Amino acid sequence: MNRRIFLLGVAGASGCISNRQARLNILNWSDYVAPDTIPNFEREFGVHIRYGTFESSEEMLAKVASGNSGWDIVFPPNNFIGPMHKLGLLARLQHEWLPNLHRLEGLFEAPPWDPQIEWSVPYMHGATGIAYQNTLTPAPDSWKDFTNAKFRGRSTMLDDPAEVIGACLKKLGHSLNSVDPSELARAKDEALAEKSILRAYLNAEVRDQLIAGDVLLAQAWAVTAGQAMAGSTNIAFAYPREGFALFADTVAILRESGRLELAHRFVNYLLRPAVAASIVIATKTATANGGARSLLPEAVKTNPVLYPDEAILRRGEWFEPLSTAGQRLRDRIWTEIKSA
Repeated sequence: MNRRIFLLGVAGASGCISNRQARLNILNWSDYVAPDTIPNFEREFGVHIRYGTFESSEEMLAKVASGNSGWDIVFPPNNFIGPMHKLGLLARLQHEWLPNLHRLEGLFEAPPWDPQIEWSVPYMHGATGIAYQNTLTPAPDSWKDFTNAKFRGRSTMLDDPAEVIGACLKKLGHSLNSVDPSELARAKDEALAEKSILRAYLNAEVRDQLIAGDVLLAQAWAVTAGQAMAGSTNIAFAYPREGFALFADTVAILRESGRLELAHRFVNYLLRPAVAASIVIATKTATANGGARSLLPEAVKTNPVLYPDEAILRRGEWFEPLSTAGQRLRDRIWTEIKSA
């Protein structure tokens, strides 16, 4: 986690660069744009884009932490915005360069992690639950299912410390953001019990293993589960009864960028309803763009995996930034879990 300096004057200078010379470096989660999202922007603005991907928030931070990464735009999760801002990593957004901001929907017009939309623009949102083969009986609906020996070698959890520790905390009846040492010690014991059953810790990669039937049970982001369900009629998804994580992925401009105006153009382009809707249709994600949602087919905009009803959402809890001491404790616990 880390970053740098933002001079408004530099932004104006970036507009003097000819489109023929323009280049933009974008680092995003995998499978998070439509096939034509980047090529269409390149054609419209005469820009060359270097596009890279990552599979976890920690990987993203490792790539940009030096302050001299070469990336202009990244897609951090909501709970990373505060820490990245404090570390000087993010450029303050210039709203006059983002005329499509009014397209954001409901909560995302003033999200709790960045109420003034100063450092990031909500992009996609989702939740974490259980993807499973729909032939399983009874149907999994609890984090406790990950310690069921019948799934030995056929279950996975996310390769994400906040998600794994958070699920264990929810199973124990605690907040997924807890930094209480005794609660975290019990959560570690739960995670170690799960690890003895697990096939692996996997993120988006589990999608193909679910489709192939190699994995029976997976802790999965709703987005990944939706993509797996689109590829196989044998996959189902449940929001665990003990509660689950809510998250939003955002788009942010790095303070190190020397292409601030061009970077804003790209963010504003993503806010176009037609562009955002095409991304949702291609990637089976849940958009924070109200204008885009109105353009979606009815089956997509009412998909209960991507857009669960209020009763289900009340069981969800947003990830929040943690204290430095709490984060260090969790980092140590995750290291002990992975090395056990």
